[in-house]
Amino acid sequence: MLAIFKKEINSFFTSPIGYLVIAIFLLLNGLFLWLFKGEFNILDYGFADLSSFFLLAPWILIFLIPAVTMRSFSDEKKQGTLELLLTKPISHSHIVLGKYFGAFVLVLIALLPSLLYVYTVYNLGNPTGNLDIGSTLGSYFGLLFLIASYTAIGVFSSTLSDNQIVAFISSVFICFLFYIGIEGVSDFLSSTIIEQFGMSFHYKSMSRGVLDTRDIIYFFSITIFFLMLTRFNLNKADK
Repeated sequence: MLAIFKKEINSFFTSPIGYLVIAIFLLLNGLFLWLFKGEFNILDYGFADLSSFFLLAPWILIFLIPAVTMRSFSDEKKQGTLELLLTKPISHSHIVLGKYFGAFVLVLIALLPSLLYVYTVYNLGNPTGNLDIGSTLGSYFGLLFLIASYTAIGVFSSTLSDNQIVAFISSVFICFLFYIGIEGVSDFLSSTIIEQFGMSFHYKSMSRGVLDTRDIIYFFSITIFFLMLTRFNLNKADK
């Protein structure tokens, strides 16, 4: 698993993909949070608060993470190296986890510079330090769990086709469905039970600064479910 993980990280940074992901994530957040006029602009918001960032980030990641994961298995299929990979003395679970953690770590690296936003808003507060640290930490934890689930969905989608565009679109669709689609259905049916199956519900819950075990279990369940589906697809490809 470690060898595949290292291979994934190296492949990201020996090609423009890794740098592009980090640059695009920071650029889009920077433009919306600090330059563009609108509801996301922190300076126009009037409060020392990072809620705009945590509201915006899941939407950017819906497109960014599929762009990272779309090549995970689809590229192996297209180049004909998947069969070779499956014949190596390594379990399918380790192959999946190696690919998964490679993509997950890359997205985390892209997220790290956003800590500068925390430092900036912390100092912009009146008085200095007037920032809800509990809510900010909870939001970051929520974002980490959301990234974990998005990445698992993306890796699974990359097993569906040898075409990276198909893998990308499939991943965006499934992430969108789980993040906001289920909430839309629950609003239409006025059902609070259906709403709890959506990522947005649990992400917003964690963003309030309260780490509820139900929210953590939900994200773990989504992540494990799609990783198991990925392994199932690998098993089918190996037959």
